[in-house]
Amino acid sequence: MASNRGSANSVAEPSDGPVSDLSKAPIWLSRESSILAFNRRILAQSRYPDVPVLERLRYITIVSSNLDEFFEVRFADLLQQSRESGSRAGLGSLRAISDQAYQLINEQYAIFNDQVSPELRRSGIDILTHAERNTAQRVWVAQYFHEQVQPLLMPFGLDPAHPFPQVANKSLNFIVELTEGSRAGIAIVRVPRALPRVIRLPDELQPGRQSFVLLSSVIRSHLHELFPGSTVGSFSQFRVTRDSDLDVDEEEVTNLRQALRFELTRRHFGLAIRLEVIQTCPKSLSSILQQQFGIPDEAVFRVNGPVNLVRLNQLIDQAQGAALRFPRFEPAWPRDLAPRSLALMPQVRQRDCLLHHPFDSFDPVLQLLREAVADPDVLAIKQTIYRTGGQSELMELLLEAARRGKEVLVVVELKARFDEEANIDWADRLEAVGAQVVYGVVGLKTHAKMLLVTRREALKGARPGRSKGDLATVSHHRHGKAAALGLRHYLHLSTGNYNASTAHLYTDLAFITCNPALTHDAQALFRHLSSLADLPRLRKLSVAPLGLHQRMLRLLERTAQAARSGFASRVVVKCNALTDQDLMEALVRASQAGVQIDLIVRGACMLAPGVAGLTENIRIRARWWGVFWSTAESSTSVGDQAREMRVCGCPAPIGCTAICSGASSWLGPSIMPNGVNGSLTRP
Repeated sequence: MASNRGSANSVAEPSDGPVSDLSKAPIWLSRESSILAFNRRILAQSRYPDVPVLERLRYITIVSSNLDEFFEVRFADLLQQSRESGSRAGLGSLRAISDQAYQLINEQYAIFNDQVSPELRRSGIDILTHAERNTAQRVWVAQYFHEQVQPLLMPFGLDPAHPFPQVANKSLNFIVELTEGSRAGIAIVRVPRALPRVIRLPDELQPGRQSFVLLSSVIRSHLHELFPGSTVGSFSQFRVTRDSDLDVDEEEVTNLRQALRFELTRRHFGLAIRLEVIQTCPKSLSSILQQQFGIPDEAVFRVNGPVNLVRLNQLIDQAQGAALRFPRFEPAWPRDLAPRSLALMPQVRQRDCLLHHPFDSFDPVLQLLREAVADPDVLAIKQTIYRTGGQSELMELLLEAARRGKEVLVVVELKARFDEEANIDWADRLEAVGAQVVYGVVGLKTHAKMLLVTRREALKGARPGRSKGDLATVSHHRHGKAAALGLRHYLHLSTGNYNASTAHLYTDLAFITCNPALTHDAQALFRHLSSLADLPRLRKLSVAPLGLHQRMLRLLERTAQAARSGFASRVVVKCNALTDQDLMEALVRASQAGVQIDLIVRGACMLAPGVAGLTENIRIRARWWGVFWSTAESSTSVGDQAREMRVCGCPAPIGCTAICSGASSWLGPSIMPNGVNGSLTRP
């Protein structure tokens, strides 16, 4: 590891000698452990005093959000496996990951309580408990509770006539022990999601300070008012995380969208996976919850603070003070393009356009689509959609294109985890205005990011009635002179989603071109996705699961052969995750052959570097943001420390190949048979 800040220095034990069976080599790391290590790197950013305090708090909330998904997906699989096998090995693995997660969560709360909260106070921001509120603040909070909160709270007493209420996934709840009166026993209070979790107090209650209270604190201080005639004894906040994978057999259902819509209604009440309670929760109360939800000890987490730190994002949004945040970053309009006021398509006809987000603005992508919608000579628009969000100018443009009578084909990936509902809604709206919507190939996820615009225009150098490249032309007469009209295709490829918001946050590459070879391949791929026809041999694009994986393996082997022949050889990979077994083994073999390998991995990485005789030529830098960029036979350097990408050449006997992939990960699911992923290769 070459970087201290944000690095994951995972080093396995040295090998005793050559290992013929790499699957048994001491170089493999647990995927779950590597995901937790990834989140520990994010959390490390919240420790640095040179990071503005609200941004330090944001890193803490990012970790909480990531851990929610980890438990909903990865930990859920582990828990299910341990339940099904009942083996010591399965339970041991569950305990090991649980212990690592617990350690990370304890560290997260310690940073929040001991470092970030004091720094917030020094910066004039207070998160006040009931004991810390002055008289005027308590009066205001009491009024807020009576007017805004109490009318929405409905306590549930537990007895044979009142069973345990439904508790939604990741919702805030209270369990209360009532010790006296006619309602002695256990009660549950569910807190509606509609209530804000962070409330800002009026400035006049404490001039010169920004004061906030948490909803959980407001309810806690007035909990007794919910149970007149009874005495509140012990109590605790609690939160249940549930398995969020949707159980849909695509081979059996007749309408994937309807099946997913039904499953989404059940997601909030899936199998319980994790229970969070406050640190002071009595064992008697946590045991009741464990029994109710069927959660083992390994999945119970006691936290020293509010059970959902993600909601502190609301404080970040409400707090004021430019010095408390990173300076606002404004992406630049690409220097290679003419000013925004000039049309984009004529420029693309002259040369290709490479964009590096977020440093280059996402606006050229939107401008391309705006021009396509407004231009009467644009006949068809085809696009893949994976994650675009609930509010999207891009999707509104596709709707408008269909309303104007253009042929619009949208490949919507309904199985994009946690974006299923938004994508179903967009599919409904698109079909309502006449767009053709398909969902890709059964059993696969469509990760490829493509936008293809087809325009009728004069083709320079083409003869009437003839074709040039992949452009069919027709005869047209204007002012008595014959001119060649035909169809030209404009193509946008990207490693990132068609989401203008995340394009400001994530590092991605995008490419706009009207190169006939590339547009021909994109047209063929759209035809394959929509018609189920066989994919023909492509000219430039590589597509998973129909060859991209094999191409990467061949390129790595060629690089290894060059190193064995005495040539200087290098591989640089920049990706979101590295978990594919075949590709990792190919990297190990290349390392053994003497290839110098640099891996820049944002998230999960299951390969340990620096093991003598195996991965001693592999260096890994871990980043929690990134884009995919791979050179298979020579020379690319990626400088992410300065938050920019540099591509520079080095001498190589067999040339340089760059691969830019639409999935951004070397994951088995992305490049093997359950992911459709486009890749642009340039020799």
